[in-house]
Amino acid sequence: MNGAAPGSGAAEAGAHAPQRASLPVTPSPSPPVKAAPTPASPKPPVPAPGPAGPMPVFERGPRTGGKVVALTFDADMTADEGPRAEAGEHFDNPGLIALLRRLKVPSTVFMTGRWADQYPEQAKSIGTDPLFEVANHSYSHYAFASPCYGLPTVAEDDMRADVERAFAAFRRAGVRNTVPYFRFPGGCHDDASLRALAPAGVTAVQWDVVSGDAFATDADAVAEQVLAGVEPGSLVVMHCTRSAAPVTAEAVRRVVPELRERGYRFVKVSDLMRARPF
Repeated sequence: MNGAAPGSGAAEAGAHAPQRASLPVTPSPSPPVKAAPTPASPKPPVPAPGPAGPMPVFERGPRTGGKVVALTFDADMTADEGPRAEAGEHFDNPGLIALLRRLKVPSTVFMTGRWADQYPEQAKSIGTDPLFEVANHSYSHYAFASPCYGLPTVAEDDMRADVERAFAAFRRAGVRNTVPYFRFPGGCHDDASLRALAPAGVTAVQWDVVSGDAFATDADAVAEQVLAGVEPGSLVVMHCTRSAAPVTAEAVRRVVPELRERGYRFVKVSDLMRARPF
């Protein structure tokens, strides 16, 4: 209320004064309540290109940055594999993604644009879950340098367009948690491809630990290879493709608890990169 309640003296004076109709008191409007601002997520770090302009390459975090490790998963599908997917071949691995969620393992998924087009609902689910970040693995999954495991080759003039086409596929699928990182199909690259992709504003991400899960059938052998190779700051390459890496989830089921017992903490590539000065 805006007015103060009268005291006893005012009541006595009011008894001898002519009675007046009391006016309704209108309360002052309350100021609008402003919602607390939502803290913005830190932007993923992007190292600057070298002095001659090639795209920078990131392979691992600092060895002195604590016992952290980044698990990365390549969601591979080449541009011409659509008929195989329609015939029933599984290039996805929803069981692996569900396992990572149950184990609460932050991860980076390097996704091809063709995979996102084939599995848009899964791409959106991964790309809107804060546990994950989605990086670019090209649209076509063709080689950016040759030879490269028998993959067809992207022409140098088409390399940047192939990367941008993948980002467009992510947007169509509703992927939001994208980071400006790129993994060469097969890891194959050379000076020409690094220069061709510099204008795309992405950082190439390689690895220092090869899981060996591609086409593997022995999950224990994959797990042993990862466990033997991991050091503080390591970046592990694995796959999110059932047809080409059928035992990855089983290997992860062993790797995660064993590394945690050793005191390791799992982080995304952007976290690993943020801890390393450039």
